[in-house]
Amino acid sequence: MTTMIGVSLAGREVLLVGGGAVTARRMRRLLDDGAYVRVVAPELCAEVRELVRRSDVTWTPRRFRRSDLAGAWMVHTATGDARVDLAVAAACERRRVFCINASSAGHGTARLTAQASSGDVLVGVVSDAGVDPRRSVRVRDAIDRLLTDGRLPLRRRRTTGIGRVDLVGGGPGALDLLTVRGRRLIAEADVLIADRLGPTAQLLEELDPDTIVIDVGKQPGHHPVPQEEINALLVEHARAGRRVVRLKGGDPFVFGRGGEEVLACVAAGVPVDVVPGVSSAISVPQAAGIPVTHRQTASAVHIVNGQAALTPATRAALADADVTVVVLMGVAALPRLVAAALAEGADAERPVAIVESGHTPQQRTTHTTLGTALADAHHGGVSNPAVIVVGDVARAGFLLPHPERTLEWAG
Repeated sequence: MTTMIGVSLAGREVLLVGGGAVTARRMRRLLDDGAYVRVVAPELCAEVRELVRRSDVTWTPRRFRRSDLAGAWMVHTATGDARVDLAVAAACERRRVFCINASSAGHGTARLTAQASSGDVLVGVVSDAGVDPRRSVRVRDAIDRLLTDGRLPLRRRRTTGIGRVDLVGGGPGALDLLTVRGRRLIAEADVLIADRLGPTAQLLEELDPDTIVIDVGKQPGHHPVPQEEINALLVEHARAGRRVVRLKGGDPFVFGRGGEEVLACVAAGVPVDVVPGVSSAISVPQAAGIPVTHRQTASAVHIVNGQAALTPATRAALADADVTVVVLMGVAALPRLVAAALAEGADAERPVAIVESGHTPQQRTTHTTLGTALADAHHGGVSNPAVIVVGDVARAGFLLPHPERTLEWAG
């Protein structure tokens, strides 16, 4: 029978007997765990030699002696000679030191698991009777995929005195565009404070029933939960010892007020981190076949909050043929954007694309020009959420035609 335990080797001596490829693999893992590693071997392979050179590893260039066990908390033997490995294991048995025998796990007193991790959750796989490392690795990989997809119950059940906040960028809305780290943190969350945009609706089906979900979504002209109240909610739940995920559409730091929320947490002494998301400013045009930069067509990109006042820099960018202007939250602002561009001398034939609900089944693209944008948007019933692209890269068919996604109006 095998009893699995979690052992902390940080700062503790581990003796590796042998200097071959197996030792190299195990040494990397032990060093990552913070162990103090010693190697005893007449010769070292190139990989072990490089690890010894780069790390705080002591190498004794000779054969194993029983006196080498002094101070070791654990021993790993992989000399390539089964008789030597068996002798090392026997010496460890007499000294009551755990030994991993790479030649024959059945003749050692410990085994290394095939290990998967997600945050601070570690899952180890090992055979109870007999040794079948390939099977263990396959099971480990299957578990790792479930952890990565956030499909295992990762939430803590024992509350701690200190909570934390993670600002997670949800991307443009497709669940499979959410980052692996973001998916894992959401699975661990006690509280999810979510915007209207992003993959919130799909994620709700995967959350534990007792996860607290707070909808703070904003719509144009309608902010039911003011930003100050959102900040207060983050701090309140984290101070109660909960793990809080603030799920935002796109990227938290691209017109998402993520910086304000970080400052609020820092001021309150709450641990906070930010997980980047796929920004709608780049990904939504891409979904419609529009590259925001393209050699010899657009050498720069200017991203604008459509609800904000037009700055001199934005006015200049709207008229610059070498710059792509990407407008977020800008459907209502389209009249003044067009007026500003034309007033700055932009060509009325300059291409404009309005991409609605990018990366969703409802995605629709309206190709137009500065001169006809207002009439085409009205005729097509354009509505939020939408990203507006102004520039030559927005021309219909610039890269590839997408007839099933594109509406072109005659004006």
